[in-house]
Amino acid sequence: MGSRNKGDKVDSTEDLLRRLEQLNAIGAALSKERDITRLLESILVAAKTITHADGGTLYRVTPDGRELRFEILRTDSLQIAMGGSSGKPINFPNISLYDEQGRPNDSLVAAYAAIHHQTVNIADVYTAPNFDFSGTHVFDERTGYRSQSFLTVPMKDHEGDVIGVLQLLNATHPSSAKVVSFSGADQSLAESLASQAAIAITNRNLVTQLESLFESFISLINLAIDEKSHYTGGHCQRVPALTMMLAEAVNATCEGPLADFTMDDRDRYELKIAGLLHDCGKVTTPVHVVDKGTKLQTLFDRIDLVDTRFEVLKRDREIATLYAQLALRDQKDAGAEAVLWNRCRAEIDTLDADREFLRSANKGAESMKEADLQRVRDIGRRYIWRNVLGVETEFLTADETENLCIRAGTLTLAERETINHHIVATIKMLEQLPWPKHLKNVPEYAGGHHERMDGKGYPKGLTREQMSVQARVMGIADIFEALTASDRPYKQGMKLSQAMGIMYKFRMGGHIDPDLFDVFVKEGVYLRYAQQFLDPWQIDEVNPQLWTSS
Repeated sequence: MGSRNKGDKVDSTEDLLRRLEQLNAIGAALSKERDITRLLESILVAAKTITHADGGTLYRVTPDGRELRFEILRTDSLQIAMGGSSGKPINFPNISLYDEQGRPNDSLVAAYAAIHHQTVNIADVYTAPNFDFSGTHVFDERTGYRSQSFLTVPMKDHEGDVIGVLQLLNATHPSSAKVVSFSGADQSLAESLASQAAIAITNRNLVTQLESLFESFISLINLAIDEKSHYTGGHCQRVPALTMMLAEAVNATCEGPLADFTMDDRDRYELKIAGLLHDCGKVTTPVHVVDKGTKLQTLFDRIDLVDTRFEVLKRDREIATLYAQLALRDQKDAGAEAVLWNRCRAEIDTLDADREFLRSANKGAESMKEADLQRVRDIGRRYIWRNVLGVETEFLTADETENLCIRAGTLTLAERETINHHIVATIKMLEQLPWPKHLKNVPEYAGGHHERMDGKGYPKGLTREQMSVQARVMGIADIFEALTASDRPYKQGMKLSQAMGIMYKFRMGGHIDPDLFDVFVKEGVYLRYAQQFLDPWQIDEVNPQLWTSS
């Protein structure tokens, strides 16, 4: 298909060896590139370089296999750069490979190369009889350019399927800069590069698909947690976001103890995955513990049962009083009846006061003093009521007394251990996975967010020196998110100044990393997070100088 003047360019042995070395170096570079756009651009630039082409276009086959889509376009002499890193989109329509009747579009050279899996080397498009270059002619007339030699190479993957087309324009003589035809060596090198490029693209696409599938599974796990408890769904998204904010701030730090910390794209991806999976163990945590909004809550809030008992006691007092009044009817002693009613009202008032006290204690909003705990126990033993079986029994069960005597919060020691077990489950789950090299630290990053710098955390009791910077970053993110979260069942989200005050105490008390907290404050990470995730009423006026060690 087409012809060329073989005498136009003679490839010396030295030039061929140099270009083969270039090809090998290009192949190695392509295999390392992770970004698909940069990969495609590198392929076109490399092809132009080793063939001395002035311009070129890289097309990709659309997912339905029926069209070619422009991806990258370059023409050096006209300073045309479209697609890729240029920032200029390519607005040309796709090239159809088949017409409406399914017949191949053999009139356009790029389509022909893709359909027939065949390289097309044309010495001069103005004398080539077999293809429609009317669009090229119009381009030349509009720009004053002279399109001449074309080399169009199909890009085939390891299964022999065409995934794209590499088209090069106007080969130039290395010494004279004269436009010449593409030599046999040019064609061989371009075909070799196209083959390597197709494999690189396929591999990159495969990795991207696997990463997408993997992240979808992570989202599935977080969805399962979210479906169990809507109180944790936002947490699973906000902690990774704050983790990356702080990590990027540390990465940008050029002075101080963290100046040597750096991240590349792989490091960022590894930390992102760890953030998304940091609470995956919560799929094993019973939902009634995760969602426990009051001390007596299990599948429902048992304070209602306690309320019912109070109502029974009040009813019993009233009935007993009425019986006593009836016993006095013959005597018609108004004074005695008044005494009975006053005694009844006093007992009912006491019951109401005790009920309100237990309802308040059940919320777990404030820390209980020893006198309050003793009052709970006294109430449980003081009243005797007749249950549904007619048996007289103590007012509060042992389990209800234990829960209502929780000094702070809503969880018993056993329930807190159940909650804390989620991090053990997280580590156990993550350590079972065959992580690739670039993700091997995910279990350590994700599993360390409940450790403390002084070694008093859990589950392993690690100290600051035993933890990576990434794990320490995640620890700060997890705590700050928990303090400010407004979707917890047992509390409102704190205002920014209150949360930062607590974080500073944690910094000074050996709970969180002091150097990371300084970056958190000085770089305004806390404020950027607040503006993105907190309710407006939470963002109050703050003074960052109060939270720095200096």
